[in-house]
Amino acid sequence: MKIALAQINPIVGDLSGNTRKIVDFAKRAASGSADLAVFPEMCITGYPPLDLLDNSVFIDGAEAAIRWVAEHIPTELGVLIGAPVRNPEASGKRLQNAAILLENGRETGRVLKMLLPTYDVFDEYRYFEPADEMNVLTFRGLRLGVSVCEDMWNMDDYAEYHTYAEDPLGALAKKDVDLFINISASPYSQGKHAVRNDLLKRICNRFSVPFVLVNQVGANTEVLFDGDSRVHGPDGAMLLSAPSFEESLLIWDTGDTSSFQIPPSRKPVSFLHDALVMGIKDYVGKTGIFEKALVGLSGGIDSAVTCALAVEALGGDRVVGVTLPSEISSLGSVEDSWTLAQNLGLEFYDISIRPAVDAFSKMLASLFAGTERGTAEENIQARSRGVALMAISNKFNYLLLTTGNKSELSMGYATLYGDMSGGLAVLSDVFKTQVYELAEYINERAGYDIIPANTMTKPPSAELSSNQRDEDTLPPYPILDQILRRYVEAREDVEAIVQATDFDPELVHHILRAVDSNEYKRRQAPPGLRVSGKAFGMGRRVPVVMRYNRQDIEKLLGEASASSES
Repeated sequence: MKIALAQINPIVGDLSGNTRKIVDFAKRAASGSADLAVFPEMCITGYPPLDLLDNSVFIDGAEAAIRWVAEHIPTELGVLIGAPVRNPEASGKRLQNAAILLENGRETGRVLKMLLPTYDVFDEYRYFEPADEMNVLTFRGLRLGVSVCEDMWNMDDYAEYHTYAEDPLGALAKKDVDLFINISASPYSQGKHAVRNDLLKRICNRFSVPFVLVNQVGANTEVLFDGDSRVHGPDGAMLLSAPSFEESLLIWDTGDTSSFQIPPSRKPVSFLHDALVMGIKDYVGKTGIFEKALVGLSGGIDSAVTCALAVEALGGDRVVGVTLPSEISSLGSVEDSWTLAQNLGLEFYDISIRPAVDAFSKMLASLFAGTERGTAEENIQARSRGVALMAISNKFNYLLLTTGNKSELSMGYATLYGDMSGGLAVLSDVFKTQVYELAEYINERAGYDIIPANTMTKPPSAELSSNQRDEDTLPPYPILDQILRRYVEAREDVEAIVQATDFDPELVHHILRAVDSNEYKRRQAPPGLRVSGKAFGMGRRVPVVMRYNRQDIEKLLGEASASSES
């Protein structure tokens, strides 16, 4: 039997567009003599549809879309798609997450998702009722063990966030399946390819059954999907793999156990680069609102990398760069911005914010009289830039890309209504040290310095006061990023971080306090592209109003320990 892996990029809510795409790929699969075409989880609606699932008209439309696909696919082809379906029971959630088999103009079988993730960006139990059993689909003599995304992740080694009593693949294996098929909307994060590879090897080794995984590709607001659809043999060896970050159609003959069409190995930074490019491209393309992207160029590494990624995603003719110097800005910053714009072929403008800063300073002079100049005055510059950039965005219908990185956003080293202004935060899940890696990769890939050498080598600075350097108030980024990665992504606290790094406990305390106290800023930030296992945004829920003091807790624990010993 020939099985087509249809790795598609659906748009959330675009029922007619998604169904047309499914039928188009189905016809291509049939022309390649495929017997069965497999599509990703929730491909009818796009994933994640969030509270669209609470809209009865939307669900009516999804049901109609399923019927339309069944009526328009080639008659000689079976198609397995993902969609929400209504729960027929009188109790429980109103919907279920289903894999639906279509043949000859009708539905011939369905499997319901059993494991509903409720961690990080997932909130499926909010909408869906879980399956109470796993059933086998028989298709042209093959017994197919079909599962939906999370149903394949219940392995002990991958239970870091969740524990399920059920074992969907184990239940299917007991029913003598010939082939596992998993339809997924599994988000990208750095290192995810290796994790999936290891997981599928373990599954195949455990059950001695070949495995077909078809995963969604594309970006839907914050959440990025890399595709990485693949086939593994019963011994766990990879037989086939789709390219990442692009749509593809691969056809596998179940009788062929040789490896073929496996993409070559890549540098980890290349995956990060391609994920961010896809995120920008799909945000602009799928919203269909913006003519161009707009980037405020400071001459620094963050704005340079953001701008280069935007050009890769949209083309130089659809990206506008603006440098906004103040009296503090160095001549080198303006020159570096100009050089970058020339290298990328941008429409470029140099607009001084000095008149705006002077006007604000004059307006506030009497109120600020007798006080010491400080952060408030410095931030007038950042906010003047924000006002100017948002005015350009509004006037010409451009998407303003914010340029702050995860290190800065973690520490609150960003200005509300200033450099945090914009519609999409491209680097908000990328640490500063990784931004430099991206810059090096961009230049290496181009074969010349797209990002000017001076931008790469000069000390990072917000340039809001004379001779200002980031390290005046922040630890060196290689140290800071180690601590932040352990706290924000690995969820380690002071003691574990100190033990692992041997850093000064007071330094670690200071950094963690800064992260906690700046949640209010991050809550007001634009959506950011998620490329790690724990990004700021919809997958991280920390109270803004709280009184959490870990040193008080340490004291309380010490007192409790002393009391119990006495």
